[in-house]
Amino acid sequence: MLQRQLAMVMDLNKCVGCHTCSLACKQLWTGDEGREHMWWNTVNTMPGRGTPRDWEGLGGGFDAQGQARAGRIPRRGEFGEAWEFNHREVFFGGRGRDVQLRVQGEAPQWGPNWDEDQGGGEYPNSFYFYLPRICNHCTHPACLEACPRRAIFKRQEDGIVLVDEDRCKGYRFCMEACPYKKIYFNAERGVANKCILCLPRVEKGVATACARQCPGRVRFFGFRDDEGSAVYRLVERWKVAVPLHPEYGTGPNVFYIPPLAPAALNERGEFDPRRSRIPEDYLRSLFGQAGLDALATLAAEMKKTRAGESSELIETLVSIDWSDMFGGFDRDPSTIRWVKS
Repeated sequence: MLQRQLAMVMDLNKCVGCHTCSLACKQLWTGDEGREHMWWNTVNTMPGRGTPRDWEGLGGGFDAQGQARAGRIPRRGEFGEAWEFNHREVFFGGRGRDVQLRVQGEAPQWGPNWDEDQGGGEYPNSFYFYLPRICNHCTHPACLEACPRRAIFKRQEDGIVLVDEDRCKGYRFCMEACPYKKIYFNAERGVANKCILCLPRVEKGVATACARQCPGRVRFFGFRDDEGSAVYRLVERWKVAVPLHPEYGTGPNVFYIPPLAPAALNERGEFDPRRSRIPEDYLRSLFGQAGLDALATLAAEMKKTRAGESSELIETLVSIDWSDMFGGFDRDPSTIRWVKS
């Protein structure tokens, strides 16, 4: 029986698409053989096709009756290959003024940020925002239920979803079943790999690398039932942090503060306060009606602060003290003697 559940909240109004989170994760977890193409943490431009390409249409998860929805395994090229560049020629060949970086070998067709900053809408109401994604460490993981080897399990003490590589035989039913498509296949080792929510750090009281390294203070971390944590306040008390695609039926434990946007412009170039630059239907397609309710709460609290009143919600989101964001997981990792197994 699940005892507690760790969760993460990402404030999309702070994310500037710098990819520091992705690089922190890459440096720590996916440098080994067979993981070159893996990005357990990605930051995609929305609207966009994302990674793997068109992942929202690849199926998986559960329907309204709790029955498994058919899905398919993303192809390697839909994730995007780990391309080789002519770094040696440019940086060490003495021709830095004459040559430019270029991909070696076959020209790529897709990558994790192929459509970065393109967005959607039509001028003058074009728009985009950034959407960081990791494994959701779901309450009802479709990957776990799909694995015939019982190689995927959910830790009772913190709800982290992990792959037992000793049991995994690389059948990839988990990749087919995950509706968020955040599981990768390690062809060199023949096993599935995914975000482990920085388990070794968490067990030592340190927040995840993606959260700790974020310069924009986008990510909040902690237990969902810890009433003193920012995660509890944002998810449970204020209900402004909502899951992505709740209709997939897996009960994600990664939540998002939906993006605010300027008012849309009318045909005369004047602001129309009745319409947001980001269409409500689009936000509803991502976060459900709860996403629009969250934005209404945010707007009301922002109005209070503009009138000189205080707001616990806004103070939480501003995050003046970074340690308040991590629900007690604020230990300095440099004070720990890490042992590589």
